[in-house]
Amino acid sequence: MKYSRQLDLPALLKKKSHFLFGPRGTGKTTLIRQSLPNATVFDLLDAKTYTDLLREPGILAQVDPGPGRLIVIDEIQKLPALLNEVHRLIESKQLRFLLTGSSARKLRRGAANLLGGRAWQANLFPLTWREIPNFNLIQYLNRGGIPFIYQSPNFKDELRNYVSLYLRDEIQAEATVRNVDAFARFLDAAALTNGEEIQFQSLSSDSGIPARSLANYFQILEDTLLGFALLPFTRTKKRKAITRNKFYLFDVGVTNTLCRRGAIQPKSELFGRAFEQFLICEVRAFLSYKGHDSSLQYWRSTSQFEVDLIVGTDLAIEIKGTELVTDKHLKGLRALKEEKIIRKHVVVSLDSRKRKLDDGIEIWPWSDFLEALWGGDLVK
Repeated sequence: MKYSRQLDLPALLKKKSHFLFGPRGTGKTTLIRQSLPNATVFDLLDAKTYTDLLREPGILAQVDPGPGRLIVIDEIQKLPALLNEVHRLIESKQLRFLLTGSSARKLRRGAANLLGGRAWQANLFPLTWREIPNFNLIQYLNRGGIPFIYQSPNFKDELRNYVSLYLRDEIQAEATVRNVDAFARFLDAAALTNGEEIQFQSLSSDSGIPARSLANYFQILEDTLLGFALLPFTRTKKRKAITRNKFYLFDVGVTNTLCRRGAIQPKSELFGRAFEQFLICEVRAFLSYKGHDSSLQYWRSTSQFEVDLIVGTDLAIEIKGTELVTDKHLKGLRALKEEKIIRKHVVVSLDSRKRKLDDGIEIWPWSDFLEALWGGDLVK
């Protein structure tokens, strides 16, 4: 199946060289092949290419990239020293580069030359609603959005292998942590608390890992693109806000596998959790692909009012896996609306039609919400 990805590489590269980071399997190589067919590509997973460039980085200067003068170096973290030559060629020959990888951590830890602003960064995420023809919500909530997994009839086996390979290749091979078994226990515990506030003492007790190590492990998840933090919204004055971060894994299918969940079915608690993660990841991808710098946060007061997602000061979103939103689902949004900070307040649900309440809160069917989001109607 061919997917129409929302990341416009040709448009980005007209402006500047770029690093392109994304978790393994999200489709970086496929996207490059489809959208940059005339680029000169050096794949560092190819043993001969790697060995040749390790011995003689000057090979890059001897290649004529032709019209557009674009060179792609795939898996740049395998050979960080090559960035010195890239830097020189950007300066001396005005060449344009796309430098891809599944993690920036090894580059940063090795004090690699990150080109001092001469290359910007873009990220590629799992497939979004916008990119999948004939999108099937239940299929997505069970499989996630990694392209080769989403379309596989053996998606459960694919997900299990993907998780174990990620641990071995991204964590162990990069020597990011010394105790891979401990990190695997942490990852299981982190998945079980996916979308909840991070409480280090409780997580330490569950995983058997010292609390002082957990912050570093969460940073590893972010650096290797396996997850992201959702920061607390603390600008409310009438009600004091909780200040702990939430944390989400990058893909609902990976979360399902780590949590050893069964099939996700409508009207179940698991459906609600997976539905929330899907929509938050969708908004995150939209902001990145469209170049918005709005923050992503959540709000919870000490009196336990909560709103799932706040986008800058544009949009407050409560996510409910119900077919009929009623007053009991609106307490958090109404409490936040009293602060008069956020422009628009919406509930995204399984409701069959959009409606607007007397107090201005809007109820959106999830597909209508995503249509408006990707259409640029909700976040300016």
